[in-house]
Amino acid sequence: MTRQHPEPPLLPAAVLWDMDGTIVDTEPSWIAEEYLLVEEAGGTWTDADAHDLVGQDLLTSARMILDRTPVRGEPEQVVRRLLTGVVARTRAHVPWRPGAVELLRAVREAGIPCALVTMSWTELADVLVASLPAGTFDAVVTGDQVSRGKPHPEAYLEAARRLGVEPRAAVAVEDSPTGAAASTAAGVPTLVVPHTVAVPALPGAMQVPTLEGLSPADLARVIPRLGSELHPEESVDRLGHQA
Repeated sequence: MTRQHPEPPLLPAAVLWDMDGTIVDTEPSWIAEEYLLVEEAGGTWTDADAHDLVGQDLLTSARMILDRTPVRGEPEQVVRRLLTGVVARTRAHVPWRPGAVELLRAVREAGIPCALVTMSWTELADVLVASLPAGTFDAVVTGDQVSRGKPHPEAYLEAARRLGVEPRAAVAVEDSPTGAAASTAAGVPTLVVPHTVAVPALPGAMQVPTLEGLSPADLARVIPRLGSELHPEESVDRLGHQA
């Protein structure tokens, strides 16, 4: 008799990656630059303030700083000041998150398209892209390319559009409440790796402690598990298509 082996899960149509806190540990750099900016203006900044900004659109973060501290100027000026510092720190040392580069490599070797979906602006995203093998990302969507940042789903919907895939057939990888809210609102099954701040449970998202040891097949298993939570009105198969 021929032994029957279970079929491996179908691979995701695409993987949509957050950047800060997910692929690279840049959150400490952002927080350090926030402290410097506020202290130079004679104000006080706290870790609680900094954590409120994690995952936010940069202009939203800048407005929060302007509202809470003596820092003055236009939101874009605040973003530029913070961004310059974070870019310099990241160019000097790219702080990779555990397992991120290995999983990126495995996903690309499996032929799965990837998009970077970040609220950081293009200048910082370019540093990451240049630090990885050419062609790692088929699309890059940054905070300065969208009109509404996370937690709005626009950035994830745009990434799926650029890749030509249905959001429900992709998998997002996120680390923050704001980012996970954006990806699930876009209808993308989401794997959450909490880092700087805790992430509450969300329909359509599941949490893991690390990306270390994960494979493309592990990402594929996220889709059927979460598809019914994102699209309860429909019967979905394991790639999220209507059955």
